[in-house]
Amino acid sequence: MNLNPVQIGQYIQSCRKDLGMTQAEMGQRLNVSAQSVSNWERGEAIPDVSLLPDLAVMLHCSVDAILLGGAGSGGFRRHVLVSQMQEALNALDRIGELLGRDHFVYRCILDALNTRMNTTIEEAFSDPHIFDVFTVEFLLGCIDNGDYADPRDVQTHLPPGKARDYVLRVMKEHGIR
Repeated sequence: MNLNPVQIGQYIQSCRKDLGMTQAEMGQRLNVSAQSVSNWERGEAIPDVSLLPDLAVMLHCSVDAILLGGAGSGGFRRHVLVSQMQEALNALDRIGELLGRDHFVYRCILDALNTRMNTTIEEAFSDPHIFDVFTVEFLLGCIDNGDYADPRDVQTHLPPGKARDYVLRVMKEHGIR
């Protein structure tokens, strides 16, 4: 693995700012100077290996994500986004529009999903709350299959509530930070 100090620094800075934390606050929590944090963020140095686990917890990511400057999936199958789950649901709806809701192919897809998920997925096409529930279901299915989802993406793009909290808890159980 080739480490790119500039990418690592940019990733640390981006995560820190997303959390609304100053360099001084981060340094204090890690027991290093604000200047050390500044040096990391400018790509002039990288954090000491002994700090990486605590830094990863603080930034809600993996050590791999830090060392790869946020560019890799850290041993996960692939990186998925909430927006991709939403796009998949919208694509199902669009197939119904294009082929017709009574078309054999469309009915087969929905019947398979409805049977497998014990639900009526078409409700998601007209009810924003149910749409969010299916977005969560799709995302959880990806995580269970070994995909990586960034907790910050989940916090940003899913509405606050039990479903989002559940997804974040499942992610943590799968080693996603």
